[in-house]
Amino acid sequence: MSNHLFDAIKAAASGDAAFLRIDGSRILTYNDAFALSGRIASAMDTLGIRPGDRVAVQVEKSAEALILYLACLRSGAVYLPLNTAYTLAELDYFIGDAEPRLVIVAPSAREGIEKIAKPHGAIVETLDVDGGGSLLELARDEPADFVDASRSADDLAAILYTSGTTGRSKGAMLTHGNLLSNALTLRDYWRVEAGDRLIHALPIFHTHGLFVATNVTMLAGASMFLLSRFDAEEVISLMPQATMLMGVPTFYVRLMQSARLNRNAVANIRLFISGSAPLLAETHTQFQARTGHAILERYGMTETNMNTSNPYEGQRVAGTVGFPLPGVTIRVTDPVTGLALAPDETGMIEIKGPNVFKGYWRMPEKTVAEFTADGFFISGDLGKIDCDGYVHIVGRGKDLVISGGYNIYPKEVEGEIDQIEGVVESAVIGVQHPDFGEGVTAIVVRKTGAALNEKTIVDALQDRLARYKQPKRIIFVDDLPRNTMGKVQKNILRQQYADLYTTS
Repeated sequence: MSNHLFDAIKAAASGDAAFLRIDGSRILTYNDAFALSGRIASAMDTLGIRPGDRVAVQVEKSAEALILYLACLRSGAVYLPLNTAYTLAELDYFIGDAEPRLVIVAPSAREGIEKIAKPHGAIVETLDVDGGGSLLELARDEPADFVDASRSADDLAAILYTSGTTGRSKGAMLTHGNLLSNALTLRDYWRVEAGDRLIHALPIFHTHGLFVATNVTMLAGASMFLLSRFDAEEVISLMPQATMLMGVPTFYVRLMQSARLNRNAVANIRLFISGSAPLLAETHTQFQARTGHAILERYGMTETNMNTSNPYEGQRVAGTVGFPLPGVTIRVTDPVTGLALAPDETGMIEIKGPNVFKGYWRMPEKTVAEFTADGFFISGDLGKIDCDGYVHIVGRGKDLVISGGYNIYPKEVEGEIDQIEGVVESAVIGVQHPDFGEGVTAIVVRKTGAALNEKTIVDALQDRLARYKQPKRIIFVDDLPRNTMGKVQKNILRQQYADLYTTS
């Protein structure tokens, strides 16, 4: 029988080669991972898990947690990773919506989870950060030579829930074919080979750390330094032994805060990759000046995995996410008419390719609404493609500010504010305004000791932006709210300052 994604992983990896490097000394080979995944898959089979059943997982990052993902692929189960920060109230929604047959959590969370899982008919087992828990106890005496379930390219491999910042979270259904095609494309595009050693400091409940970092590594037969979390000093210490780092923009900002980061420290690294949130052009420029490396920025989504990438060879342009990946088609359309726009015109980004998800779990009407008649996924991201073919992301469609009848793209305003001396970063939002519909509002983080006030920034923008684009208010804060992947949560800012113009 053929198991589409796992068969490809098995074929790519040399069994006795290192796969996971943990705590600087412990090494798990691919054979170790395959044997443990077989025992876990056998344990799940004993529990009654069958192909197509959902397995929800909310556990801390560990080697065993990653191998559990392989076990789900092998058993034909649909892997459902859940953010470790989710509360019981949030989990109640996800478990009720996905109706998993099995829920795996930390031992300390079992009692609370059982109260919400059992009414939905789910079994609850545990897995702790040290590789213990009831699931591994069940797997200990199970056979390692599990007979993999037959899975085709069109069968579901995973459901990942979107953030739900504008309403009910949606479960994106990702197939074996979606994941395999994208991982093979990235492996070849980024030249990942068996000798590569990736520093993996990302969470594994998100597409970046799970599907991009892990699948690409496995399909190259490469290895990973598996870190429980990001620590700049630990990452720098590992760089002489590593060849790659995948991170979010915050990683690179924190690395540059270390005096140890220099060209000697990164001499063995061949590729730094950034994603999950926009990388400031200033960060890109400063990192390159400090290390000699141009960070490679790419663009992806929960529903599509990766869509674009700056080139491995060629100019990596700061502020862009590069070119469409091989096999992926991207177009920019007018959000109202749906007609394709010319180069350098801003509109809605639409995506088509083997990486694009199957649809939203149990939401057929929403699925239909998010696809065009000719099969393009409407991303919800605003952007443009310049005359050289580089894709620029301007912002989410929901973040577009309409003030006085004019469309204002927050990233354009943020780009000008961020260049002002003394500004660390900014976030521009639209807030309900009695005269303009929405007032352009800038939330700004100042550098320590910077002598900046509202007038300073307003004055600096006078000759940089058309009057209608200029912020009507500047709010200074210590930090911008972010999700676990480093994206600024503008929905929180909009809620926080909703009454700014009606009460002042």
